[in-house]
Amino acid sequence: MNSDGFDILIVGAGPAGSFAAERLAQGGVRVALFDGRPEGEPKACGGGVTAKALKAWPHLLGAVGRTVDELEMYSPSGKRLHLQLEEPFAIYSRVAFDSYLRDRAAQAGAHVVFEKISNQGIKRTETGWQLHSVVGNEWSGKMLVAADGANSAIAKKLAGPLAASDMEVAFGYRAPLPNEGDAPTVIAFLPSWVGYAWAFPRPDHISFGIATTQEAFEHKALDELLWQFMIGYYSQREDPKSRIWAILEKPIAIRIKSKLKTTAERYAARIPGLADETWDKRRACGEGWALLGDAAGFADPVTGEGIYYALRSAELFAESYLAGRPEEYEQRWRVDFGGELRRASQMRRRFYGNFWGAPFTERMIEFAQGHRGIKKVLGDLVVGEQGYVGLKKKLARSALRPI
Repeated sequence: MNSDGFDILIVGAGPAGSFAAERLAQGGVRVALFDGRPEGEPKACGGGVTAKALKAWPHLLGAVGRTVDELEMYSPSGKRLHLQLEEPFAIYSRVAFDSYLRDRAAQAGAHVVFEKISNQGIKRTETGWQLHSVVGNEWSGKMLVAADGANSAIAKKLAGPLAASDMEVAFGYRAPLPNEGDAPTVIAFLPSWVGYAWAFPRPDHISFGIATTQEAFEHKALDELLWQFMIGYYSQREDPKSRIWAILEKPIAIRIKSKLKTTAERYAARIPGLADETWDKRRACGEGWALLGDAAGFADPVTGEGIYYALRSAELFAESYLAGRPEEYEQRWRVDFGGELRRASQMRRRFYGNFWGAPFTERMIEFAQGHRGIKKVLGDLVVGEQGYVGLKKKLARSALRPI
């Protein structure tokens, strides 16, 4: 097959690629969107979509998922904080979420291609770009957009590879919903480690995972920590007094682990977490090309959350292109959310460092347990309504107000 005449070739049909394709097609742009993932293969992701994203794009609620207005949060030592969220967020299966956005792009007029593009099959021509799939088909277009994730071969070719210090790791298990009790949404900051664990219940299973920096990643130790968390989660459904970080030698832990070993499905992925200095050097567009979402490095370096930035970068690029000034995309993302992500990079070590003689995450939850102002700030941070710029000042101001 040889298909010519596209204005834009978008490689990657995750949230960024599909959303950009939809907006561009609605504007009359001839778009080809390439989805090379095996059918039904989920992306390694908790699937959380912030309240900030839901308010910006209410149509996201049309995807099959569940909204969350309560959250259990644990400090590194296991102190529990219950948050009743003023603004709900949503949890989706990435198969369902990505399919929903890809279908919207197709309905808007984008040409969806279910073929994987060869890493060697990306060539610049006198008039634009030529892509070759692994099965030998080819397409040509005037502009190339990479939305194919943190390991994007296109991004490495166009913007250069990222260092280990610019990457994070997420890994975990998809496991059954508990037979007894409820299935709360949980975030637990890791003891003696950078990062956090999550339990995100979906309609038919729970996504458990850990996110940490690539530099701090030690598979054996972190995998054992995740098993403690998973077993603690199920143990609490039977006995609410159980610890969230379970003791694996206890009979209940042995029984739960034995069952999970036969049912849990493992996943892992790299995610961007750009260092402070990288933001000044890293470009997300150039002559005839652009990077979106994870491929551009757009994810929160503290939490790893990237869906909002995937969608927003897609929107900003589409607006720039439709205005006839695609080169303005670079300045627009920097002004819109670049400063917030850069600030998050600066805060990452402090967020997981010490504060008044204990981990900052420990103190943050301790203070929130006894002060509703701090608790509200923390809840806003979780759902994406509170940024990192001014976070500590806001926490301090809240602490000084009457309880």
